[in-house]
Amino acid sequence: MPAFAENGYEGVARLPVTIRILLESALRNREAASVTDAHIEALANWQPGGRRGEVPLTVARVVLQDFTGTPLICDLAAMRDAAARFGKSPELIEPQVPVQLVIDHSVQINATGPGSLRRNTDLECQRNRERYEFFKWGTQAFENLTTFPPGSGIVHQINLEHLAQGVGEDGCLCFPDTLVGTDSHTTMINGIGILGWGVGGIEAETAMLGQPIYLTAPDVVGVALRGQLREGVTTTDAVLVIVERLRQVGVVGKFVEFHGDGAANLSATDRSTIANMAPEYGATTGFFPVDGETIEYYRNTGRSGDQVDLIEGYFRAQGLFGMPAEGQIDYSDTIEIDLSAIEPCVAGPKRPQDRIALAALSGRFDALYQAPVQDGGYDRDSPIDTRTPVTGSAAGGPTDLGHGDILIAAITSCTNTSNPKVLIAAGLLAQKAVAAGLTVPHWIKTSFAPGSRAVTEYLKTAGLMPALKALGFDVSAYGCAVCAGNSGPLEPEIEDAIRQGDLVCAAVLSGNRIFEARIHPALRANFLMSLPLVVAYALAGTVRTDLSSQPIRSDPQGKPVYLTDIWPSNAEIEAALAFSSDPETYRSVYVSQTPEDRLWDDIECPQGSVFDWKESAYVAEPPLFRDFGELPSPMKPILDARALVILGDSITTDHISPAGRIDPASPAGQWLVSHGTNPADFNTYGAYRGQHEVMIRGTFANVRLRNALVPGTEGGFTRIDGTGERQNIFDASRIYRERSTPLVVIAGKEYGCGSSRDWAAKGTAFLGVRAVIAQSFERIHRSNLVGMGVLPCQFNPGDSAASLGLDGTESISIEGLEHPPHPGSDARLVATKPDGTRIEATITVRIDSTMECEYFRHGGMPSYLLRNILFADDLGEGEVR
Repeated sequence: MPAFAENGYEGVARLPVTIRILLESALRNREAASVTDAHIEALANWQPGGRRGEVPLTVARVVLQDFTGTPLICDLAAMRDAAARFGKSPELIEPQVPVQLVIDHSVQINATGPGSLRRNTDLECQRNRERYEFFKWGTQAFENLTTFPPGSGIVHQINLEHLAQGVGEDGCLCFPDTLVGTDSHTTMINGIGILGWGVGGIEAETAMLGQPIYLTAPDVVGVALRGQLREGVTTTDAVLVIVERLRQVGVVGKFVEFHGDGAANLSATDRSTIANMAPEYGATTGFFPVDGETIEYYRNTGRSGDQVDLIEGYFRAQGLFGMPAEGQIDYSDTIEIDLSAIEPCVAGPKRPQDRIALAALSGRFDALYQAPVQDGGYDRDSPIDTRTPVTGSAAGGPTDLGHGDILIAAITSCTNTSNPKVLIAAGLLAQKAVAAGLTVPHWIKTSFAPGSRAVTEYLKTAGLMPALKALGFDVSAYGCAVCAGNSGPLEPEIEDAIRQGDLVCAAVLSGNRIFEARIHPALRANFLMSLPLVVAYALAGTVRTDLSSQPIRSDPQGKPVYLTDIWPSNAEIEAALAFSSDPETYRSVYVSQTPEDRLWDDIECPQGSVFDWKESAYVAEPPLFRDFGELPSPMKPILDARALVILGDSITTDHISPAGRIDPASPAGQWLVSHGTNPADFNTYGAYRGQHEVMIRGTFANVRLRNALVPGTEGGFTRIDGTGERQNIFDASRIYRERSTPLVVIAGKEYGCGSSRDWAAKGTAFLGVRAVIAQSFERIHRSNLVGMGVLPCQFNPGDSAASLGLDGTESISIEGLEHPPHPGSDARLVATKPDGTRIEATITVRIDSTMECEYFRHGGMPSYLLRNILFADDLGEGEVR
């Protein structure tokens, strides 16, 4: 980079650090056909308000979690089958970069309390045996695939503590560690100066097979952090303020870089907490440059001395070392946030960007109880203090339940379990609570799912695990657990009382995925908060207590105990932090075996380069290549389509993609029963991501989905042609398929926000949806739709389904489409009512790059990749397939 700057590019030093990393990748891969001088010029001459062209990033590696990894490995296995059918070697299909898969999304919290870790891991391996056999086959079949077994931790924390090396080496060449991952919170790695972000499995497949990730050269927003957090304020509080502020400003699709004195004062784990929630504030990245804090983190987590020296030496040599001061870099925009002004807070009850000051939580819940649904409320007119008897409860169980009662309290997910500071704070608070004689009501389902085994080790060494266990926070799993929707069942009598009283009960958790029906379908209010607040609210038992001014509860002598009485001081937290910085602890947890590891060792490992597909509820050959040919089929026009659903704003991938528990009466449940699965043995939807028959039937089946074609109804229902009896969405899609009628989805703003689940796009495509027309899209989901051959189109500002009068009775055509569509081209939406009235509007085709045009022309990214692998040698010089 310094040599490049000396050759006429002196302005490089003022480029955002993330732009310089993209530029380094382009320079290093300049001789590859996919990188041109125009790409290099676009990055070298990046200007804060300049024009934005398409640029490539060739990543060093790819990380997968098992839910999204299952369909991806299925795709690769199906590609090998297709290669064999065309007389090609199956081994042509092989990841070209290291791929690291961590099994972290499958474990469910069925058991809590002593012995729950072994019980939950045992159940996990029993339920997912077929999937895990498939992963073991993949590990032996693909040279560049490494699998971390169940019970290792979560992908993001293993990435931070172990996988990330800061600098990669290829012979004598050194380069920055860069990656993409199949989880939106891959951005956690930005906290230690590594550029990476979440993509769908479809994009990850591209990177795995040696292709660059293409993106529009981004705007880069600089966030200048100032000051320091005050006593009693956690990094979780800070990130919730940052999420709220950046959502207000609007950073969707942009890179964010943190800088300034406040950023320099944050630890690497504090930075990782903030970077983790980039999807919540809408950015592609939440990046912190490499500096002394970063180097210290690498050293404290067990990297070798030589590797630590290499990281520091490399970034200094490239002019990329150190936290930039304010004004040192030219950003597209700069935002200032004063850390010293931040107060304790939480977020929810439905979205992680909806911040609530701690003192306002109880009042906010009461207000939402009566507020209309369109305002985020629950639209209730009954008294909020009404309580419902619990019948059949075991001895000592609750006699009644009320609105706002907490029924799940979970220390879970990547938002906080990477951060020793808040983990230790939770342990110290628990210790003080136990000393005060406080207990958690035993009917609250408490669980602790650390991000890695290292967490348990340093909490044990600090003497904090006994207090957490005494309050019910035993280690129940090493995995995503509750945050992934795997909270397990509540007691039947409790669920009965919730239904009978139509209660708005709550979950409190340290995880960020608090969307409707995500945590548990019976719980309507989910609140994200710091780990010590999770413990405190579990003690209180209700979100209707104002912990800033009211006692949590009384001790055994009747004396009220307040949050301030048990909240640990910063000095106490700092004193215990030393236990989290022992390099040997981190080295040992990644080499030592546990009893849970032996469960993985006992699973069969199929052999061979081609997978022997057997009848299975869990993995099946995907239908991607059934009609695959050497050349792509001509693109069919979208004429006389019907709206499958008409949806509102902030439709998340949780609303679209199957997630959580499966109702035996649902189309997916009926399919499983018809294929020999007892409802008692149902797994979660996530575990079936390798079985398209289950996943198609669960697409748009979320119990909180509100489709305007069936007003007043929640769930996966629609009406054929917008009229008549309601049908479940899967059955309706099959009726349309029999008629050869194409389908469209119509939606509002922020369509597809949330996690980067590729099944939100795959399920949409397999239902027969040809286009999604929305007011705006979330970045990953829009890209995934293109990757599955579904056309994303955007209404012009001011237009929407409501303003145009679309009600689902229309036949819909998209006219004026180019073949294939060009980036940013316009088309014409023509909707014809039953009486012949025509509604017309201009829409923008949201295919955003020339590579996306190619993917779409081939019917999707998998077909494009497979054709280029299998038939590249058949092309003559100068030919383009």
